Amino acid sequence: MLVRLPNWVGDVVMATPALRALRATWPEAEIVYEGRPFLRALLGGLAWFDGWRDERKGGARELLQRARELRAQRFDLAVVLPDSHGAALGPWLARVPRRAGYDRSPARRWLLTDWLPQPAEGGEVVPIPMVERYLRLARKLGCVDAGDATELAVEAADEATLAEKLAGAGLDDPVGAGDLLVVTPGANFGSSKLWPPRHFAATCDELRRRHGLVPVIAPGPSEVEIARAVADAMETPAVVLGEPVTSLGELKALIARARLVLSNDTGPRAMAVALRRPVVVLMGPTDPRYTAMHLERQRVLREEVDCSPCHLKVCPIDHRCMEWLQPARAVAAAEELLA
Repeated sequence: MLVRLPNWVGDVVMATPALRALRATWPEAEIVYEGRPFLRALLGGLAWFDGWRDERKGGARELLQRARELRAQRFDLAVVLPDSHGAALGPWLARVPRRAGYDRSPARRWLLTDWLPQPAEGGEVVPIPMVERYLRLARKLGCVDAGDATELAVEAADEATLAEKLAGAGLDDPVGAGDLLVVTPGANFGSSKLWPPRHFAATCDELRRRHGLVPVIAPGPSEVEIARAVADAMETPAVVLGEPVTSLGELKALIARARLVLSNDTGPRAMAVALRRPVVVLMGPTDPRYTAMHLERQRVLREEVDCSPCHLKVCPIDHRCMEWLQPARAVAAAEELLA
């Protein structure tokens, strides 16, 4: 079985209930995941797959090479979780007998043998939680749900490397789980998802004063400047894990230690949910219905502005959905979760 993973960290995390159901239904199958290389560390420690293929970008030559490789592996079934035509084209060219995915268009449907229509009401496509969306595809293939909880595993090597980084930053090892406020102020999606650094800084300062939480800012590879802007705007000290940035495996280990996570609506938010850590989510231009599951340990904060959700990567006006979302709301939400 070939499983083509989603492209984004949060979507992969929200696909874990479907991935678990595939393994539970076919325990003896050889299951190979295909995805962006960095995603392998995200799923490390889970026993649901037997092999990995790195997704390769490129033109027609790379596409045909991928198809030849897939054909040589003689897959019986391809489960295509992304909605793109390109993700489904490789298995079709490789003549995989069964190819399952969502019907995005007549052309996409033609590439699949087992397809589901887009979720709709009254003829209109509607957002549903991504966890449920992926599970519906697994059910289409006859899988019995093995629960809808998302799941990640922390590996010992990543825990050890993280402990060294924290000790190097002046935090004793082991750090008590009650001490850390893990802050993820970046977003690969685009600047429209970014809560202003000064708002992050004010929230971190207040939570340190009131509860003694130590802010540990964990940027991605392209987010170090944002992380430093948050730290520079703070009145109390913070730790920035930016030289080098944490790997996804180390980020799992860090989030697992946190008493609280403060995050934009990005992958670390989904990671916190999967690792059962409370998280305050600053949500701007995206529709909250895509992620409206397992909200018990989450506080999702939004400004009800008439231009949201727009799903634009860059705000064309004044970024009011995030600018107007004040730190006091985040502090109050954090204290609800801490209590």
